[in-house]
Amino acid sequence: MDWAKKRILLTGGGGFLGSHMMNQLTAIGCRDVFVVRSREFDLTKEAEVDRLFQLHPADIVIHLAGLVGGIGANKAYPGQFFYNNLMMGVLTMHYAWKSGAEKFVCAGAGCGYPEFAPTPLAEESFWNGFPQTDSAPYSLAKRMLIVQSMAYWRQYKFPAIVAIPGNIYGPYDNFDLENAHVIPALIRKFVDGARGHQDEVVVWGSGKPTRDFVYAGDVAAGMLRAAEVYNQSTLVNLSSGKEHSIREVVEILVELTGFQGKVTWDSSRPDGQIRRQFDIRKAQRELGYEPATDLREGLRLTVEWYASNREQARNDVAVPALA
Repeated sequence: MDWAKKRILLTGGGGFLGSHMMNQLTAIGCRDVFVVRSREFDLTKEAEVDRLFQLHPADIVIHLAGLVGGIGANKAYPGQFFYNNLMMGVLTMHYAWKSGAEKFVCAGAGCGYPEFAPTPLAEESFWNGFPQTDSAPYSLAKRMLIVQSMAYWRQYKFPAIVAIPGNIYGPYDNFDLENAHVIPALIRKFVDGARGHQDEVVVWGSGKPTRDFVYAGDVAAGMLRAAEVYNQSTLVNLSSGKEHSIREVVEILVELTGFQGKVTWDSSRPDGQIRRQFDIRKAQRELGYEPATDLREGLRLTVEWYASNREQARNDVAVPALA
């Protein structure tokens, strides 16, 4: 694919994964990228999405916009997480097809896998059960992207690719302590703790759960490769394919930040799902995908970014009211 000749429409381009996607698009020579801003187009409203595609038709649509947050935010605002993510996905894919786009690529949700699916999580097991309850409104809304992708391929032969990332982390993330995912929350605690010479940092849970952490830049690169290769409805995992415990992440962060105090594990806080690892053999086989950034290097890059951008880092989550 000659990316320099393609018109790209990118939703969520000002967000976390979207910022990494913009870096990747620039690196491969894209010259015509329209980044959708929520203040200009409300993707939960059909008239706004229709207007967007009339004004900015594209060859390739990359859909990364969404309402996202950690387990605390998902438990507190399940209605908003369901409604906003469902509407954004359905409308954006529909009008991408209707406007004549060549292809649609989007990010699904790793938590959409069944809670008790066998590890490592393979694409074949995606529909074999209900996801983890606390995040189900969000993850089931994202699951509908896959249903819509299959339906639009069957009826219209419109290729929509859904990438399922692991636990993404990296620069530009949300570092709010109550609503962030585990790595940015921990980075904020340990960077701030080291700078403030704090005696103690409290970490949620037991430290025993494992996650398949993947650097955001690697996911973005994998999604663009998927857009080049796939020409039909497809579901594909994009992660590291490796398990790391929360305790292991903490140990690396203590070393990287130079934190000298005590680490206290707060077992009254939820651990969430005990294990999560993704089978990435399909992406390796069909895309030649290999994540380039190991956990230690990715954590180093993210720590350095947060330490240099503490005042500008996104430190809260605004949850919109339902329409």
